[in-house]
Amino acid sequence: MSTLLDELTRIVGAAHVLTGTDIPPQHCTDWFQTHTHSPLALVRPGTPDEVARVMAACHRHNQPVTPQGGLTGLVAGAVPAEGDVALSLARLSGIEELDTSAGTITVLAGTPLQTVQEAARAAGLLLAVDLGARGSCQIGGNIATNAGGNRVIRYGMFRDQVLGLEAVLADGTPVGGLNKMLKNNAGYDLKHLFIGSEGTLGIVTRAVLRLHPMPLSCCTAWCTLPDHDTVIRFLRHAQSRLAGTLSAFEVMWPDFHELVTTRVPDMRSPVASQGLQVLMEIEGSDAERDMAMFSTLLEEALERGWLHDAAIAQSLKEREAFWRLRDAVSEFPLMWSPYCGYDVSLPIGDIGRFVQELQHLLRERFPHCEHVHFGHIGDSNLHVGVHLDKQWGPFPEAEIDECVYGLLRNYGGSVSAEHGIGQHKKAFLGHSRTPQELALMRTLKQALDPKNLLNRGKVLA
Repeated sequence: MSTLLDELTRIVGAAHVLTGTDIPPQHCTDWFQTHTHSPLALVRPGTPDEVARVMAACHRHNQPVTPQGGLTGLVAGAVPAEGDVALSLARLSGIEELDTSAGTITVLAGTPLQTVQEAARAAGLLLAVDLGARGSCQIGGNIATNAGGNRVIRYGMFRDQVLGLEAVLADGTPVGGLNKMLKNNAGYDLKHLFIGSEGTLGIVTRAVLRLHPMPLSCCTAWCTLPDHDTVIRFLRHAQSRLAGTLSAFEVMWPDFHELVTTRVPDMRSPVASQGLQVLMEIEGSDAERDMAMFSTLLEEALERGWLHDAAIAQSLKEREAFWRLRDAVSEFPLMWSPYCGYDVSLPIGDIGRFVQELQHLLRERFPHCEHVHFGHIGDSNLHVGVHLDKQWGPFPEAEIDECVYGLLRNYGGSVSAEHGIGQHKKAFLGHSRTPQELALMRTLKQALDPKNLLNRGKVLA
């Protein structure tokens, strides 16, 4: 090991190879601190070439490596196995090019998402994906997990923002290209091997991201509807009437709304009515025209009885207050421990029935539990949170997992909508993938990483 560490030190410098107690604790565990392991070393390369040389050295020494980005993941996908080298991309940060004619931005993998958003905004352009962890999460991690966020209904997942990328394979070989073209059918599109692969097939080092015109107007409303069927009817009507401007459609069940407005400090509902709460937003190019179109839509929905109530944000401060209420989920791990959260997807029309069945199942199996349901329903993504106070004994996370994922399998849903598989969900991957698909995944892993050195123990059981 000393020979390997000496070699890594020569590549990146002594200041960037940390061992033992010098390794910051966040590089040893996950956000929920449910997995904690001691890496052999934390290595921090500063260039794509250094990443390639580090991987080549580790490959020669048969040394497993865990790539790490901003460490904001929720499935322990960046937690090193005991004795791994943790490879942090934090120093691999910077914007290499912003091409306004092509509408692209070329960035290094360790660049924070917010940094790229701000650079695009300064040029009058938009990086469409947005996450609550924007200040900490990194582009490489966003790509590796195919991150989603609040605007997927209009702009798609992170996969849809990537035109080209470079990655380093387990043996240190750099592959890929910095393609800037929307159309490029020259053989296999290799970037898709690495998008969403959670660092198990290669380490993303650079990417070319697609930018969009910056919206010139934004209209936000908070609405109350009686049931999920009406929510879907309203969603489809809004999509047909709003000329492609609908960019967010967040739905919160009464359990979420009640918990947030009664237990989280300084949170007040914009409306008094009970029912399913919807936070919707459109982005357009003409503020006056867009607000008129938006207001007309809501008035029609109220007249048809689809909405019990609606409030339109009249200022940036009110818009931010609406979103702060929706984003109060970040308070759950602090106020609701022990707690487990789920990020799943299923056909939009089935979500209401799934929630009803799951709520009944949870109350039947765990009579003292609390639960919340919310999500980006416009793109089929549902989030579930479950809490059981310590007074009722050890937290039954495994049993709750079986409830949620077992019911989800009956609906043909996915155990991961946007957070990935990591360690937390790999036992349930077979609920959403056929044996043939899993076999093909293993074939790809064996072809690209035959020594199983990259992010071992993640995704595939």
